[in-house]
Amino acid sequence: MLKLLAVTAHPDDEAGCFGGVLSKYSGEGVECAVLCLTGGERAANRAGAADDAALKAIRRREFADSCHHLGVTTCELWEYADGNLFGADFAEVAGRVAGFIRRFQPNVVVTFGPEGFVTAHPDHGMAGLFTQAAFQFAARSLPYAERHSEGLPPWQAEKLYYCTTVFSLDVRPAVSLSPVTACIDVTPFLRRKNEAFAKHTSQLPLLPIFEHAQEQAGSEELFHLAATRKITPLRMETDLFDGLR
Repeated sequence: MLKLLAVTAHPDDEAGCFGGVLSKYSGEGVECAVLCLTGGERAANRAGAADDAALKAIRRREFADSCHHLGVTTCELWEYADGNLFGADFAEVAGRVAGFIRRFQPNVVVTFGPEGFVTAHPDHGMAGLFTQAAFQFAARSLPYAERHSEGLPPWQAEKLYYCTTVFSLDVRPAVSLSPVTACIDVTPFLRRKNEAFAKHTSQLPLLPIFEHAQEQAGSEELFHLAATRKITPLRMETDLFDGLR
């Protein structure tokens, strides 16, 4: 069975940034997993939560509901500090992600680029940097990988992609995005993607921003091939599993 792993920073990233491909590939029989590094407890939209711990509990439930709606079979939400991933110990986090990669054994990994995607969120960028390192660490015997790998042997995933796009958001800082090398048509899955985002009821005030970005993105989710196990010339793809089926 083919496997796809998405590594994100906050609950709702899985729907807003990767909801189309997660829905598409889970429907094709690909086993999909989402690893979210923070609980999203510093969100401006509080949903009446008394404190960060209460909001984190709300968002954990919403994350699980969203992942289930997208057909994701494995979802984990870790509790690194929301808004401060740049303050986390790099080798420790990347080592843990490498351990997760060894355990799940994905063929394809998707995450953010170091710029933080179109939102320019520093947590998004750090999630991408941790994942880029973990993609490499998981395939090699290194102390910071072995520490979190539960004795599992190295695992070399086939491809690493960054999500990217061809538009910017005026309300966000300027970013330098990675060029598009994969264009995935998610037209049949847009409704499910939107429904999954709506599972994050605590964040529904963000829905107009999400809908505006979705209008600009259209019916495609775009990616940049950042690393690949097999040396290959760069070319435009229409399937993240191109060459693996």
